[in-house]
Amino acid sequence: MTYIIQNAKIINEGKIIEADVLIKNSRIEKIDKNISVQFAANEIDASGKYLLPGIIDDQVHFREPGFPAKAEIYTEAKAAVAGGVTTFMDQPNTKPQTLTQELLEEKYQIAQQKSLANFSFFMGASNDNIDEVKKTNPKKVCGIKMFMGSSTGNMLVDNEAVLEKVFAEAPCLISTHCESEKVIRQNLEEAERRFGKDIPVEWHPIIRNEKACFDSSSFAVSMAKKHGAKLNVFHISTADEIKIFAENTFVDKNSTTAEVLAALASKKITAELCVHHLYFDAAQYATLGNQIKCNPAIKDAHHKVALLEALLSNQLDLIATDHAPHTWEEKQQPYPQAPAGLPLVQHALQMMLSFYQAGKISLEKIVEKMCHAPAVIYQIENRGFIREGYFADLALLDLNKDFTIKKENIFYKCGWSPLENKAMKGSITHTFVNGHLAFADGQFDECQNGMRLTFDR
Repeated sequence: MTYIIQNAKIINEGKIIEADVLIKNSRIEKIDKNISVQFAANEIDASGKYLLPGIIDDQVHFREPGFPAKAEIYTEAKAAVAGGVTTFMDQPNTKPQTLTQELLEEKYQIAQQKSLANFSFFMGASNDNIDEVKKTNPKKVCGIKMFMGSSTGNMLVDNEAVLEKVFAEAPCLISTHCESEKVIRQNLEEAERRFGKDIPVEWHPIIRNEKACFDSSSFAVSMAKKHGAKLNVFHISTADEIKIFAENTFVDKNSTTAEVLAALASKKITAELCVHHLYFDAAQYATLGNQIKCNPAIKDAHHKVALLEALLSNQLDLIATDHAPHTWEEKQQPYPQAPAGLPLVQHALQMMLSFYQAGKISLEKIVEKMCHAPAVIYQIENRGFIREGYFADLALLDLNKDFTIKKENIFYKCGWSPLENKAMKGSITHTFVNGHLAFADGQFDECQNGMRLTFDR
């Protein structure tokens, strides 16, 4: 269908301009003031609203295949679209784990049938699948994922010879979960000596502490430098880690968006920040408990202050969610048994808008870090910007529309959120995916699915 979005305040490439956007044949046909066409078009009056590129979330766990009680691609992609996220990249720790090219392609087949949002899937690395990793097609797969920290099954890569091979021979970008297994085990043993089986959740950031993160992130960066690999370190959670990336930053807080993105295009080592490490802190374990148990752990409040400053200074490069749902029943177990992870993909933009409302970040910077930067880092073709000829992945934002997060408007299959009953300022009213109006005023149109990403590599 053809649409004209009229009178929108377009947030794009460091500027906010008022213009119309013509959408035709899945792409942005024209951006101009007072567009008129000689054929039938659906008109959307966006007066007073902001139009941004669809958010690209480079780290989600949609749990399919293998964990249907927690989530599935169908439900979580809908939740993403409701939050203005038009593109996601899913992780390989499913069941079975995505450790062969055949299993990777099976996930793509599922998404082609079920995902309302655009999608890509990471190929997983393990201690014994380097030959499969090397077969990954860089033009059709977002990257290689390595767990360089505590994980499940054989997803933990702790064989140094294998790590050397992956960093030396991976055909595309490598993304890593960095926490030192050795440090975590030592801290866990200390906690068990003190508390036995009744470890309190407040000990989570003590067990998975700053040293665990710093040691592993430092090692990953050193390996990438040694082999000239392209590396994106997931979910930086500590002030301590910022200095690892500072020396690799060639722009500063005063740099323009154009300068930041130009530098990012040539940057070999990048760092991701997740919304929950900005929004929550360790004091909230007392009230939220296992709801905010995640890996890496949410830590003391001084970390989130430093992380935001590093984001604004461009030492951290992009914002994601690490959306990782579990059932409510699983989260009610004692701390040692409760799984790590929390659902966030539907509400990530609203979480970032809370910082905008507090005067701590601009709308332009939010769009730079959530939309433009992922597209540049992963070299995604024709997405992440509002440009003529690009796919029409767009989200329309009403900053004056209040939104209270409640069970009845949570679209995650798990049905809960640590943000429940929070009143948020600002709401997504429309989301376009490849020119298809997939979400409008609380209602979904599921007649067209998203597309598999392609990469300019």
